[in-house]
This record gives sequence, C-alpha cells and structure tokens, in this order.
Amino acid sequence: MLGELFYIFIFPGFIFLIIFSLTAEFIDRKIYARLQNRVGPPWFQPWADFIKLLAKEDIVPAESNPKMFKVAPIFALAAAISAFLYIPLWKTDALFSFNGDLIVVLYLLTLPTLAFFIGGWYSTSLYSRIGSVRCMTQLFAYEVPLFMGILSSALLADSWSLKGIAVFYMAHPWFWLFNLAGFSVSLISLLGKLEKVPFDIPEAETEVVAGAFTEYSGRMLAFLRMTLDIELVTGSALLALVFFPFALNVHPALGFVIFMIKILFIVSLIALLRTVVARLRIDQMIDFCWKFLVPLAATQLLLNLMLKGMFLR
Repeated sequence: MLGELFYIFIFPGFIFLIIFSLTAEFIDRKIYARLQNRVGPPWFQPWADFIKLLAKEDIVPAESNPKMFKVAPIFALAAAISAFLYIPLWKTDALFSFNGDLIVVLYLLTLPTLAFFIGGWYSTSLYSRIGSVRCMTQLFAYEVPLFMGILSSALLADSWSLKGIAVFYMAHPWFWLFNLAGFSVSLISLLGKLEKVPFDIPEAETEVVAGAFTEYSGRMLAFLRMTLDIELVTGSALLALVFFPFALNVHPALGFVIFMIKILFIVSLIALLRTVVARLRIDQMIDFCWKFLVPLAATQLLLNLMLKGMFLR
C-alpha cells in the first residue's frame, strides 16, 4: 500500500508529473523561441507563472454557474494525471496495467477537452462560449485520426493493453517501421488536442482573447494551464510507448532515462511543427483532419491488417 501511494503521489506520480510537465513546457517554449530567432524564457519561467497564478485571487463571473465553473479545472487536471498512471515508463508494467488500459487512457485524455467546454460554457462569457464551441468542434475532428493512428498499432499487436503492445514490438522490433504513418497522424492530431499552432483555434488570442479560459484567473487558471502541460507529457508518453517501445526491460534507471529522452524528442517535434505552420481556421482544420489525416490513418489500419494476415496468423 505504501509503495502504491508513493507511486501515485511522489514518483512517477503527481509531484514528479508536475515537475516534468513544467520542464516540458520550458523545453517546448525554448525550442519554439530559438527556431524564431528569439532568446526564449529562462528555465524558471513556467514555475514563476504557475506560482504567480496560485497566489492570485479566483474571480468567478457574477452570471456564471459557480459550481460548474470551479469544478471543471479540477476535473480536467484529475483526468490528465490519472491517464499518466496507466502508462508504463521504464518497464512493461504500469501501476494499473490491465487488458484494455489503452482504451482507458484515450478516454481519460478526452475528458479534459470536455471539461474545458463545460468551464467555458458555464462562465457565460461570449468569448468563452465561442472558444468552448471551437473546443468541441476540434474534438470531433482530431479524435478520429488520433484513435485510428494509435489503435492501428494495437491491432497489429493484437492487444488493447499497453503492456501487450510493448511486449509485442519488443519481440518483433522491425514491425514498428510499418507504423510511421500512424505515428505521423497521431503526432499531428496531438497538436489539435493540445490546442497548439496550427490548431490553437479555441484560444486564438487575436480573435477570442483566451477562448474557454477567458474568465478564469488565479488557482483555477493555474490548474487549466497545468492540465495542458500534463496532457503534453502524457500524450507524448503514450506515443513514445505505442510507436517506440524500446529499452523497457533494461536496468530501471537506464530505461527511465531512455523513456524521458523519447518523450522530450516528441515534445521537440511538436515545437518544430508549431513553429513552421501558421494558424488554420476552424473549417480548414476540420477539412484537413477528415480529408488527409483520416484517410492516412485508414491506410495505416489496412496496412496493419494485411501485415497481421500475412505474418502473424
């Protein structure tokens, strides 16, 4: 029991996840700045922003639904943290490994977006409601290719368990090469989930101030921003495990370092992608997902079905 509590709250649970998420935010912002010929923030900037928000007053709009307005950020943060606990880090087992945990992780990663919608909608602000509607509109665009890209890898491994996927690709290391299209689709879709350029439409500051977060301040805004940072780490960890399941059964210290490198590699790719592409309109984003990402994900799915039929009977 004490070991599980340590895993949940200390390492690699809540406290470690906060530290690593803020570090990932710094790396993302630093790479983004350097690629634009800017200096970028100092290493402590994410910490300073988080602490500053925690010290500020929580202001609840007079016409909002105060219960829904306050609960949404906590609900979003809890869902993002819970998803991370199902992902193996330096070995093939996580604290809550079971057959079907991949579906649970994908479900938990969907909940923060729903919480953003609820919080923005019940704040009753015009800007917040526009941002909330955009959140939900994007959700129906990027979730399909994201799920198809990840589940095609699981289909080839014949397992809905993260442990089963990792074990399969460690036993058949050359099969991961056939999942590069699925990885590309999932990486681009993850940009939409994180609401990063070119899919930062729900919080486009030049159009809707901060979107669903417009009326939030203080600790509640800190929780929302922390949720996005944790989603960045959790989403990157999920992609690293599903598409690059290497060095999981080595020495725990070495395996952990390698896994962190894989996560930071994906974070760096996200920073690169959002540097070279301009923001899209919401209709362009939907068209891109359904006309390009979904067919590419479907192609990956068919390829994996053929591979499974030819080599894994």
